Amino acid sequence: MTRRTQLPDKLFFKIGEVADIVGVKPHALRYWETEFAPLRPKKTRGAHRQYSRRDVELAMLIRQLLHDEGYTIPGARKRIRDLGRHQRSSPPEPRAAREVALRTELLGLRQQLSDLLAQLQATEQQPVESKPVQVTVHKVVPVTANRSPEAP
Repeated sequence: MTRRTQLPDKLFFKIGEVADIVGVKPHALRYWETEFAPLRPKKTRGAHRQYSRRDVELAMLIRQLLHDEGYTIPGARKRIRDLGRHQRSSPPEPRAAREVALRTELLGLRQQLSDLLAQLQATEQQPVESKPVQVTVHKVVPVTANRSPEAP
């Protein structure tokens, strides 16, 4: 596994990308998630992990502490706590906040469309009341097969 020092300009990363950047295998990242509480990637509907830039930076720090500096897992946890990197409540990046706001708006629109579709389907299933219509014929105009009626 090779390690990269620069992070690509992306908001979210897949587990394989993070493993490549950090220089470990994906199973090590999954194990670290169980041992280090601040390392909690988001999961998509399909249960795929999406790591934020902050998660990737934390994974790089964990690797440095465990592999390069020889810390044990409890020692690395303590060191991360001492560095103040153990809290997840940092303010979101502006681009990430905008993306979350747009996603929330899209989900709201999706719900409105679902509600409208349900209403439409409900009205289609209800029997239509037909009222008798009275029609008055003023003039009968003959129509031929190949010509339309002429205007009077």
